[in-house]
Amino acid sequence: MPPSTTSTRGAFPRTLAVVLAVTIAAAGCGVGTTGETDDGPVELSIFWWGAERRAELTQQALDVYSTRNPGVRFKVTWQGYSGYYDKLSSQAAAGNAPDLFQIDDNYLTEYAERDVVLDLTGYVDSDELDLSQFPNSLVQYGQLGGRTVAVAAAANTPGMIYNKTLVDELGVAEPTIGMSYDELIDWASEITVRTEGEVAGTMDPSGDYKALWLWLRSQDMELYRGRQMGFGTAELTAWFELWQRARERDATPSVAVIAAANSGDVTQQLVVTGAAATSFMWSNQLAELQKHTSDDLRVVSYPGDPSGQWARASMYWAGFRGTRHPQVVVDVIDFLVNDPQAGRVLGTERGLSSNLEVREAVQTTLADEKMKVSVAFEQEMAELYGSAPVPPPRGHVRIRALLITAAESVQAGQATPRQAAEEFLAQANAALAG
Repeated sequence: MPPSTTSTRGAFPRTLAVVLAVTIAAAGCGVGTTGETDDGPVELSIFWWGAERRAELTQQALDVYSTRNPGVRFKVTWQGYSGYYDKLSSQAAAGNAPDLFQIDDNYLTEYAERDVVLDLTGYVDSDELDLSQFPNSLVQYGQLGGRTVAVAAAANTPGMIYNKTLVDELGVAEPTIGMSYDELIDWASEITVRTEGEVAGTMDPSGDYKALWLWLRSQDMELYRGRQMGFGTAELTAWFELWQRARERDATPSVAVIAAANSGDVTQQLVVTGAAATSFMWSNQLAELQKHTSDDLRVVSYPGDPSGQWARASMYWAGFRGTRHPQVVVDVIDFLVNDPQAGRVLGTERGLSSNLEVREAVQTTLADEKMKVSVAFEQEMAELYGSAPVPPPRGHVRIRALLITAAESVQAGQATPRQAAEEFLAQANAALAG
């Protein structure tokens, strides 16, 4: 059956034919309802990072859009994550960034401050770009200075992945949403004891910026305050001391084992290597982690009040401020995030659908049982999320690396919690100010 010429926002019909009766000053030409200009079809350049599977699925979704809107075609470029931002930065500096591109929260603030991204606020206000079926915190996480600067291509949230098979074998209760970090450490210590030290109860996430951020939010603080860190030496010292006590109780494994997992490599996560009963990851990584173990893995929120968590954009779609076809760009973004057929084609490749109604529709088509579990968890969390913070400032990537270094210095006994906290804050604030 050929693609329909209509789309839906959630469950509500809406024509997808792009109504572009506008004049694009830069091009000096009119645009018709099929997307064609006086000079011919509109060609949008689009750029993203990812592997071949993402490229295949994204191309399929774009083909659906072009079938419905024959006057719009796409010039597609994609590559791996390594070097992606180097290329995008060079293009932006030369004033020829792609019309539509993928970006994440490591760089969104920088590109917004450089006026590279298209301001989407007016399109959202006029409902041309419909975010009404997004979790509110996911909408907020694409805003800077009161402006919508990007739209979540997909969503995820931090998730503590745990080994349900082991927990059941030991007769220990499963971790729950809302348990405190002290309760987690007690729980983890019990697992270490019951396995006679063969399996530690939990990963030490003291170098995980996600865990630190959520712990801070439980105390009405944020990771960042403008272009400074949002906390002081006392708070970071307390965080490092919390995990020092956990190590002293053997709730966490050896320093060498922890360091291997700090890399973020899925295959090195302790919940799949068998070194610990939990790993601190993104909830949508459950399915990928499950591929590396025969034990049954499940997901729960990070410890603490779940209202400290928010729906995070796993990545965004952003438009180029200098595009000659801003309204077409907006319509394509709207299609990619709101159209059920696009949602079914894209599946969970970038994360879970940002549109909650599309997410439900996609969930019924998923073959992977663990991805279904991830979607169900995200749906449950959507009712518990608090407000989103401002996306991280420029320098976030450097801050993440500095935190791991500081945490590892404490784990290895090379620095006291206070020494590591002081050095981290000095380096971090300097990096943010630079």
